Amino acid sequence: MKKLLFGAMLLALGISVPIPTMAGVEVRIGIPLPPPIVFRAPPDVVLLPHTGVYVAPDVAVDFFFFDGWWWRPWEGRWYRSRNYRSGWGYYNGVPSFYGRVPSGWRDDYRNNRWNGREWNHQRLSHSELQKIHQRAVQKKSKQPQVKRQKDKPQPQAVRSQPQVRKQQEQRREVDRPQQARPQQRERSAPQHSQSPHGGSEGRK
Repeated sequence: MKKLLFGAMLLALGISVPIPTMAGVEVRIGIPLPPPIVFRAPPDVVLLPHTGVYVAPDVAVDFFFFDGWWWRPWEGRWYRSRNYRSGWGYYNGVPSFYGRVPSGWRDDYRNNRWNGREWNHQRLSHSELQKIHQRAVQKKSKQPQVKRQKDKPQPQAVRSQPQVRKQQEQRREVDRPQQARPQQRERSAPQHSQSPHGGSEGRK
């Protein structure tokens, strides 16, 4: 009887300890993706002034386009995708552009006002947005080439150094005779000592 009770206690103890804990297995919970948004047509966007951020005012939830990505928050997390319809992935953190987006941008859009001033916003289609983004990408790709050209030494400046040295040597050659002329005059002039009577000894 005692053996049966002891075996039952061991069995109960084994059941109470989770198997993953005993085996040292780490269990990870996947981050859920936001529900898809159904679009009848590609969304039109509006550029928020002085932010570089595009918003989709016709979408019920916050829906942004920035730096080639579509962005949307959901349940305290951020997600982004290259395609506005699918392909969403979790973004760890808050995107940097969100700090420039005011919380009441929808009211500003409806009232055509921005920071207390009139805002004549312009709606852009999806194709127009893609063209603007492609031009921005091409502009960024050309910037390093322009910087490299500025950093290259100018060949004209290198070639002019011998010419400058030659001009300096010519100036020195011209200045030397002018400095020697007063010395030659002093040597050629005869030296006469004056007598106490006012005349020169050489005349005597």
